[in-house]
Amino acid sequence: MRPDKYIQQLIEPVFNTGRTKEIFGFNPTVQPEWEDVKETKLYVYSYNAVSIEKVELKNIRETFRFRDSGKVSWINVDGIVKPDIELISQHFGVHPLLVEDISSIGQRPKMDDIEGVLFCLLNMLYFNEENCAVEQEQISIVLGKDFVITFQEDATRDVFKSIRDKLNIANSKLRLRGADYLCYSLLDVIVDHYFEVMEKLGDKIEQLEEEIVRRSTKKSLAKLNSLRKEMIVLKRNVSPVRDLINGFIKSESELLDDKINKYFKDVYDHIIQANDVAENYRDILTSLQDLYINQVNLKMNEVMKVMAIVTCLLAPGAVIGGIFGMNFDVIPYSHQKWGFYITVAVMLIVPLIMLRIFKKRGWF
Repeated sequence: MRPDKYIQQLIEPVFNTGRTKEIFGFNPTVQPEWEDVKETKLYVYSYNAVSIEKVELKNIRETFRFRDSGKVSWINVDGIVKPDIELISQHFGVHPLLVEDISSIGQRPKMDDIEGVLFCLLNMLYFNEENCAVEQEQISIVLGKDFVITFQEDATRDVFKSIRDKLNIANSKLRLRGADYLCYSLLDVIVDHYFEVMEKLGDKIEQLEEEIVRRSTKKSLAKLNSLRKEMIVLKRNVSPVRDLINGFIKSESELLDDKINKYFKDVYDHIIQANDVAENYRDILTSLQDLYINQVNLKMNEVMKVMAIVTCLLAPGAVIGGIFGMNFDVIPYSHQKWGFYITVAVMLIVPLIMLRIFKKRGWF
């Protein structure tokens, strides 16, 4: 095996260089290849203040009847299948450009108002404890007249459970208001979940800081590098959401009631705070990198200091041994009975005196 390949195999498991390609390897000009979805799960909640209908459908065409049902309808599509997306979008009046955004992956969070439909796309974030990685799932939300359609990539993970629980409560604020309030609630839950991810990421940063202060190693540097990559993922997903929410606040669409504006402002405040926290974490990681470098330099200085002291302590013995080892006939005490012992004693006493002087000066 070539030496460079061997070194690469040793480095990659520690520094996880493959994660870099996952983060920066997306090319928006290339048509994405979706993994085959075995089945699409359809959940519909059709409700008003006094009643609610909860159904799980098997066919995308069964959702058509909920467009003009006289109630607010929340249609949740788990699993991205492009023919199904095109079919339901055509019936509910979603523009083909929005269909393309829903069907694409790696999109930047954004908000659009096209042909009487409000559309927003953002990522739901999760923290994988096993891999210490921030994972993302693209969520597309379509707001129309008395309906909200959500498209999710993964049906196994969901943060909308709290909204479903509120829908089951009669006369709750969610049941009393329209589809715009449901859209706000979905966005609010996603943004609030960002703080849970950042809290777990903050715990990892705190543990790393303790490790660097106590016993920094190359693994500490690898962990620091990994956390910086996860902060890039977090920042890239959280920062654009501010403009997304601001788009709802400034929108003059008839789908948004004037009273709903204050709720979106509350979400806007939350996402501003999330951005501030993300910036603080990034600054901490930069400080930890400087701390790691300082720790390495401190260790090197300690080693050099010990080596310098040892060299100084051995110098008198080397000088004395060199003098008495010269090839001369007349050397003081060389032919005396106690000459050897006196010489050895001087070679020990002088370093001890030097050691005391170093200690008194505070050099170690």
